[in-house]
Amino acid sequence: MSLPAGSTIGIIGGGQLGRMLAMAAARLGYRTAVLEPQADCPAAQVANRQITAAYDDAAALAELAAASAVVTYEFEN
Repeated sequence: MSLPAGSTIGIIGGGQLGRMLAMAAARLGYRTAVLEPQADCPAAQVANRQITAAYDDAAALAELAAASAVVTYEFEN
């Protein structure tokens, strides 16, 4: 799959791994949107957009999917 530069990558989870992913994506010319319940999460400081909601919030997940060309997650457990 080829993802054009400027596309948005959706990230479920806004911890340190999400932050590192958002930073790497930005260096490659991508935008990021993060879904995370905690408003002051590490990834929010570098992402282009944050959706503050629970991980099981269907409306928030749909919003993230609609705003993103591709969605991934960053959970360690």
